[in-house]
Amino acid sequence: MPLPSPRAARRRRHREAVLGAVPHAGLPERYGPALDVVTGMILDASPHLLVLRTAGLDGGEVRLPMSEATTVWYGGRGGLAALRPGREAIVRPRGDGLGADRIWVDIGRVTGTILACGRDTVEVDMGPHRGQAHVVVPPHALGRVLVRHPRLEPGYLIDVICVRSASGPRAVRPGTSQPGYRADDLAAPEAAAPVPDAPHGTATWFGFLGTDLTGPLGGHDEGTWSHAGQRGPGVGQEAFAGLAYPAVDSEGDAGGCVDAPSGCVAVPYLSLGSEVTVHNECSGRAATLPVVECGCTAARYCDRCVECGTSPRGRIVELTPAAFVGLGGDLEAGCFNAVVRPRVPAAGAAVLRRAGRW
Repeated sequence: MPLPSPRAARRRRHREAVLGAVPHAGLPERYGPALDVVTGMILDASPHLLVLRTAGLDGGEVRLPMSEATTVWYGGRGGLAALRPGREAIVRPRGDGLGADRIWVDIGRVTGTILACGRDTVEVDMGPHRGQAHVVVPPHALGRVLVRHPRLEPGYLIDVICVRSASGPRAVRPGTSQPGYRADDLAAPEAAAPVPDAPHGTATWFGFLGTDLTGPLGGHDEGTWSHAGQRGPGVGQEAFAGLAYPAVDSEGDAGGCVDAPSGCVAVPYLSLGSEVTVHNECSGRAATLPVVECGCTAARYCDRCVECGTSPRGRIVELTPAAFVGLGGDLEAGCFNAVVRPRVPAAGAAVLRRAGRW
């Protein structure tokens, strides 16, 4: 559940009071800023205009011009028929910011450990923060999924891009290739492994637009979630920029999972409310984002992204859809190669190194 912003700000103030102010996050010398992404529920659509009820605590109506160059994704390449009222959409603007370049409709992602498999379904444990999902894998998508996920067996990891449906999330393609090991057989880095100041690896995304992922994931649940995790109509859970981090400290109320794996990448421990600068090496865009959730599920994936070259192994952040698109990622691609720079106070870094936590 996303961390309420007042609590995040309070945590940062307390940390800086003890460890000193956080230095500059280390943005690259040449980078593009994040795009202004729009997320919301479709109210109306025509060949030239898309009208959304925006996702946010206050909600509002946004009108976005469309053109023949605007592309729509709905389980694949779609068209105007996919822009039905009531569906959730995330929109990447054109370079001039005056209209819609790319629209994703009812897109979601299910990532986690396979619990059971049926004839055309997979039960997935998405971790303690996200609950379980019942994923439908229709025959026309099964072949694509099996090419990159050949072990649809309990105990193995799965990662699929889905669309929302009345029967739950419906898989349309694999998000990434399946790791070859069982979920409980991850090789952790050596305890004394050095932690770079700017770890390289894979950035992915998580969530399901406009849906409570801990609920039935489909048309059965009309409620959604706001920034602060409060239930409310028409407010999208992922309508803000944030990330899940695979090494959230489990001590005290930092927000980490007690049984979280250490992952295959050595990264510093952080707490909820910390800030991380994420640089998309494929698009060149970068932004500093808050940690809103423990990314313990991402820590189990020791895979690579090959969107622009081959990244080092390991998922170093999971972004909300808005953050992923804003940094230039394509949701259906599933990942991009990234560099992250956690904003750790200089005094805190020294303490962490001495304590063996860095």
